[in-house]
Amino acid sequence: MQLTTVFLRRAGVVIAGSLLAASAFAQSVSFVEPLDGATVSSPFKVKFAVKGMDVKPAGDMTAKTGHHHLLINKGAMKAGEMIPMDDMHLHFGKGQTETEVKLPPGQYTLTMQFANGAHQSYGPEWAKSIQVTVK
Repeated sequence: MQLTTVFLRRAGVVIAGSLLAASAFAQSVSFVEPLDGATVSSPFKVKFAVKGMDVKPAGDMTAKTGHHHLLINKGAMKAGEMIPMDDMHLHFGKGQTETEVKLPPGQYTLTMQFANGAHQSYGPEWAKSIQVTVK
C-alpha cells in the first residue's frame, strides 16, 4: 500500500513537471489589453504579447522572430501572405509591443497577427482576435 502511494506521488510530480515544461514552450500571441469584450474610449491602449518567438524590427529575418500587426475588422491571415499596409492593417515594424488606437464609436474585431521581417504572416496559429466596443 505504501509503495503504491509513493509511486502515485512520483507519477504526479512527473506529470505536473511535464505540463509546466510544455506550457513554458507554448507558442502563442495574445492581447495584454484591452480584454476581449471590453468597452473602451478612443484613443485606447493596445498591448501585445508573444511566446515562442522574439520581437524584432521589420527587415530582420532571423529565424523565430517577427513583429506585430493589428488588423481592424479583419481575421487571421494565411501563412506566407503579405500583410497590406493601410488603415485596417497597422504595422509595428519598429518592434513595438504597445500602441494607442483611435477609432470612431462602434463595435470592432481586433486581430493581432504576428509576421516575419518581410511582413509575411506566420498564419492563424500566430493570430488572436478580440471584440471591443468603442464608446
